[in-house]
Amino acid sequence: MAQSKKIALAALKMAMTESREEEAHLKEAYQRQGVKTAAVDYGGEYINSVRKIVERAIVAAKREGAIHETHGDEGAVAGATREALSQIMNKAMGLNIGGKIGIARQDDHLSVAVFFGIGLLHLDEVAVGLGHRVAPKE
Repeated sequence: MAQSKKIALAALKMAMTESREEEAHLKEAYQRQGVKTAAVDYGGEYINSVRKIVERAIVAAKREGAIHETHGDEGAVAGATREALSQIMNKAMGLNIGGKIGIARQDDHLSVAVFFGIGLLHLDEVAVGLGHRVAPKE
């Protein structure tokens, strides 16, 4: 499998974990393969949340060691996160979202995935978005 696909799949799997335990187990498995991962939960109204989601993704990636505190790394996470969010925008505009952001990085490949439930009252939808960027090698 191409490395970009492998890292994208890792980000998607991290975003789709259902518990902290599952997240930690998957993170350890990826770490053994040399893939750095992070995940963070998020919920709120879509339009007001874009900036907060990008910030949370950057903070989570730094906290888990997936990126360094450099302009290039932070920009790669921000760009990939915005790309992922743009893919769910049509479904989420004006509604509440809740779910998880998954991040994966190996070498110069970095992916961010969002897996959100989108809702209005009891009418729920599900959406997935994925962004990939090249990040400077460590």
